[in-house]
Amino acid sequence: MNWNWLEELISGVNNYSTVFGRVWLSVVFVFRVLVFVVAAQGVWSDESKDFVCNTLQPGCTNVCYDHFFPISHIRLWALQLIFVTCPSLMVVAHVKYRQMKDSKYTTTHEGKHLYARPGKKRGGLWWTYLVSLILKASFDAGFLYILYHIYEGYDLPRLSKCSLEPCPNTVDCYISRPTEKKIFTLFMVVSSAVCILMCICEMVYFICKKVKKLIKRKIDADRRAFAESHELKPLSTPHSRHKSRSSLRVDPTVSIQNLSNSKTEEAPTMK
Repeated sequence: MNWNWLEELISGVNNYSTVFGRVWLSVVFVFRVLVFVVAAQGVWSDESKDFVCNTLQPGCTNVCYDHFFPISHIRLWALQLIFVTCPSLMVVAHVKYRQMKDSKYTTTHEGKHLYARPGKKRGGLWWTYLVSLILKASFDAGFLYILYHIYEGYDLPRLSKCSLEPCPNTVDCYISRPTEKKIFTLFMVVSSAVCILMCICEMVYFICKKVKKLIKRKIDADRRAFAESHELKPLSTPHSRHKSRSSLRVDPTVSIQNLSNSKTEEAPTMK
């Protein structure tokens, strides 16, 4: 199976990702897609052919194989990779939509731009990216639960007993290379867990950054409101205005009697 289309399709998301998003993308392609294509498919290539039961009853081996492997590991992991990477297309599609919208706005508004940077995570793109992270972590967690539920704790025993019809009695069935398959299963499970952790870290980072911006915006708004409501008034009147005689400075050393006499002298002139 050729996975180049998948790499080219979601590699554009790397331009809008944080450090956690880049680590997630590296883990997906190096530790999941590459291991899946190079090694995992070879390990499970003999899954059905080398599943042996100690019976010659026609149909017994097929029934027991279907019971122990209701879905192949390879097909389950392929579905998991497709579902996990699809939410990244939401971000790419939203960025393309913003670019088209900005291009139309530029042509109708004399070269002005609607978005300074269409790929910057602001407004609706921020929510799209956050939803894509939630979906990626949810899909990975869901497939891990399905794998755990089907194979009873990611275990592949060497010997499995089967008593389903048309088997005449309880027969012993043997899985080819169970230890190797178990190691690869645990490796893929750990890789999925690391991807979930990266998604959670990126979500926490985005939420904390958004909350920090909101708090800073509220503090700035409160400061502006305080400055507007407590605007300082001038402490002295302009020099161009004439001062009244009552506002003349009085020598503090003058006596009370002289001060009263000066007031009576000034009284006629004040009328």
